Amino acid sequence: MHRGSCLCGAVGFEVEGDLPGPDACHCSQCRRWSGHVWASTDVPRERFRLTGEDQVRWFQSSEKVRRGFCAICGSVLFWDVPGRSRIAVAMGAFESPTGTRLEKHIFTADKGDYYEIAGDAPQEPTPP
Repeated sequence: MHRGSCLCGAVGFEVEGDLPGPDACHCSQCRRWSGHVWASTDVPRERFRLTGEDQVRWFQSSEKVRRGFCAICGSVLFWDVPGRSRIAVAMGAFESPTGTRLEKHIFTADKGDYYEIAGDAPQEPTPP
């Protein structure tokens, strides 16, 4: 079982089983949303449990995508396409250890000009 929460603890979550390998999104929306790079893992909804749901606020960032955050502390927590079988959960919100390693970088063609991508994780200029 993996647990996590927002900074103030008003929103919490649990994920049963192992976490899928996370990715780091470098698109301009995710950088603005998170303050740098959005690192998340896509977990199956049937293994995901949310507490404090009444404190989650959703921002519709595109026609299909909504982004969830804590209404109290503002922690950025979720990237969601309603109806999809998985929800993306912020890696930084999980308690350690997560038992994961960064699997890939996505939207690297849109990354910020103020940093370089280090490490050996594969880089995808745009998703497949």
